[in-house]
Amino acid sequence: MSSRIQAALTRAAEAVAKGPHSTPADGRPRKRRLVMGDPQADLGRVLAILAHQDVLGDDGWLRPDVQLVSVGDHFDWGKPSERDAAAASALALVAWLAAHPADQAVMLLGNHDLGRVGELAGFTEATFAAAQAEADRAYVGGDTDEAAERAFLARWPNVPTAELVARDFGNFREAQRTWVEYLLRARRFRVAHAAGPGLLVLHAGGTHEDLDVTGLPAARRADAGAVADALNAAMDTAVAAWTDGPLAVPGLHQPGDALKGEGVGIFYQRPSLKPEDAERVRTTPRRRFDPRRLPAGLTQVVGHTRDKRSRELLGFPTAETRDGVVRHLVTDGTRVHYAHGAPPPVKPGEAVLVFTDGGMRECPPEDFELFDLDTRAAARGPG
Repeated sequence: MSSRIQAALTRAAEAVAKGPHSTPADGRPRKRRLVMGDPQADLGRVLAILAHQDVLGDDGWLRPDVQLVSVGDHFDWGKPSERDAAAASALALVAWLAAHPADQAVMLLGNHDLGRVGELAGFTEATFAAAQAEADRAYVGGDTDEAAERAFLARWPNVPTAELVARDFGNFREAQRTWVEYLLRARRFRVAHAAGPGLLVLHAGGTHEDLDVTGLPAARRADAGAVADALNAAMDTAVAAWTDGPLAVPGLHQPGDALKGEGVGIFYQRPSLKPEDAERVRTTPRRRFDPRRLPAGLTQVVGHTRDKRSRELLGFPTAETRDGVVRHLVTDGTRVHYAHGAPPPVKPGEAVLVFTDGGMRECPPEDFELFDLDTRAAARGPG
């Protein structure tokens, strides 16, 4: 392990010990602006990826001239035997990011982050441990026992499935919720980040149906700043009105439960062209969207969906699946093109998605690509 990674692990432990906090923006210019796909991996691996890109300083922080945008989903990974380690590691990552200036480490929300104040809002560590023990009996080896699931949901109606407790949000600890709530109320956790003209970063992407909810006029939907402001304002309004129970954002984010089913909205949804999703994509909140409804003129940099799942939903060959690589989707509202690599220059009338979730836990650090917001391509390191 390099001295820089060891120093960063020390800084992260110090940040956790300090308790929930957020360092204000410092206004310094950043020469390198990078996007990191879903960091659902051990903190050491996350730091190894950053070290490989030479963005870690000797002091254990990001280099002063680097901005890092994390697209969300900082929690939940690993096998059941890794739960304790994964829970602690994820919290250390969140604390390390929050200890940087807010305009240097940009923290975006994913469905796993919001799960702490959504589906898991009513759990203590003791009740979650009890629920998880039952969930582990109902969900085994990727299969759910229907009778055991019914009994589980009768006892724990605030969650939609046993799988969510056993696997999807399986590393929950109360301290994580405390941090997430603090960072939401401090407006450090954001929905979207405007990275330049027509360039937006967010967890899962949004279409005209989602922006209709915010009231943003269609004529302004290629303006990344206007879109980010509208989405962030919707979250801020919901957080200001939120006192207890699951946090929801009307029309944009609804946590799941046993009655309503799985969570839906802009943090869960994925682009799909499957015929069976044709009805599901027309309203919001939802779990699938039609990529042909992306706002023209806007490039959205997202995480949330890996290559294989993207190909399955869009109807492209899965034999070409690769981990770690930046990918792109381009549509003119009729045709949809999907491929590995950076997107081509945007033509009039086109909308673009750039995918950055490369399966961080399964991909060797030296093969995992960050996305450079200035070159609009995979980061190649300084110089």
